[in-house]
Amino acid sequence: MKSAERGGGWRAAIALAAALLASGCAVGPNYRRPPFDTAAAYKELDGWKPSEPADTLARGAWWRIFHDDVLDELESRVEISNENIKAAAAAVEEARALVRQAQASFWPSLSVSTSLERTSSGAGGGIVIPGGSGGAAFASSASSRTFYSAGASLDWGIDIWGQVRRNVESARASAQASEAALAAARLSAQAELATDYFALRSQDQLQILLADIVAADERALQITQARYRVGVAYKADIVTAQTQLLSAQAQQVNARIQRATLEHAIAVLVGAQPAAFSLQPAALTTSVPTVPPGIPSMLLERRPDIAEAERNMAAANAKIGVAISSFFPSLTLTGSDDYQGSIFDKLIRASNRIWSFGPSLAETIFNGGARWAQVAQSRAAYQASVHDYRQTVLAAFEQVEDELATLRVLEKQAVLEDQLVKASREAETLTLNQYKAGTVPYSSVISAQTTRLTSEETALTVQLNRLTASIALIEAVGGGWDASELRR
Repeated sequence: MKSAERGGGWRAAIALAAALLASGCAVGPNYRRPPFDTAAAYKELDGWKPSEPADTLARGAWWRIFHDDVLDELESRVEISNENIKAAAAAVEEARALVRQAQASFWPSLSVSTSLERTSSGAGGGIVIPGGSGGAAFASSASSRTFYSAGASLDWGIDIWGQVRRNVESARASAQASEAALAAARLSAQAELATDYFALRSQDQLQILLADIVAADERALQITQARYRVGVAYKADIVTAQTQLLSAQAQQVNARIQRATLEHAIAVLVGAQPAAFSLQPAALTTSVPTVPPGIPSMLLERRPDIAEAERNMAAANAKIGVAISSFFPSLTLTGSDDYQGSIFDKLIRASNRIWSFGPSLAETIFNGGARWAQVAQSRAAYQASVHDYRQTVLAAFEQVEDELATLRVLEKQAVLEDQLVKASREAETLTLNQYKAGTVPYSSVISAQTTRLTSEETALTVQLNRLTASIALIEAVGGGWDASELRR
């Protein structure tokens, strides 16, 4: 066959393969996201107004609404130093590599090979040749030859039924799910850092409060000792005052333990060793900013965990097509071009050339129902992913409603607690003056001090709970993330 004819045959075969690939249909269902009916508005938002504008989240760095420079610096370290985020980022790179691996199946596989083979023929006998001082010599009658070969081979599976396309579709959706998982891990770490940070500041505030209480108890003990020396107080009053002072001092120690634990947790979140990390004490902020959650339908695009579940659903849907394609015959183009000869220097010549090219069609006739089972398994996996998606959406709505209700109630409680703190402080001052005047027993002072400490601690807890709920609401609505950020 002439070389021009052979070249034309190759080109015609490749053109045929391209035409089959272009005209082929991808079997299996095309993906459509299942509808999810959402309410027009959040129920718990009624009667309550957030304090921050709607574009706060759109700016990305949502933690800046708290106006805390230390928190801003810590949050900037999370993405580049947190080990969980690094692991999620590595998973994204792995998923993208799997997409490229799946796309490689669109192209032919070309390989080259060379070999050297030495063969021997004959029965292995010989003849005896007389001569030599040693007697007779034995000469073999066998002969040996050396063969050389070099060539190239082509193997190209034509994606007529869309198996490769469905695999790529599934891999791409899985990669997008990994990107959404990375966004979820990043948001979770950011929210956890902000929560731990304000909990630490709450312990700093508690230290300030307990230092004030300890100072007041010391003054009360001094007053009681002075009254005892002049005979107008009992020894029991001194013991009671000492007990009250020791109790406040013990709470100071416990608060330091809690603060140290939180500081260690923050160090790990920013990728630092706890031994080399510290935060200077500072008071807890009195401002509690809150962001509007938007409308419920927006949540489907703003929550990374919802996007991850939705992309997993798309990947499972594509797997159905992969399973169905196994019912159809597979078409493969194979070809080889080899040179074989016994003289290496003259190996590449027309007389030594052996080439072949052509299609092959293969179809499985019977495999015991394995293909049907595979299709059933892929359909069931898809249905499971649909239910997982719906449950993720429902849980997201629940979280938003919970945090809205929490913020609304805590805002009202904070007003009452502030009033209670003011009243308890005044009551403590009045009771202590009455004790100095001898009109009330020391037990009244203890009662007033306990009420004041309890009200101060409760107010501090409410303030921390409001900040925590504000962070949780931001996390619940996606922290400014949007599904459009996924790589298409």
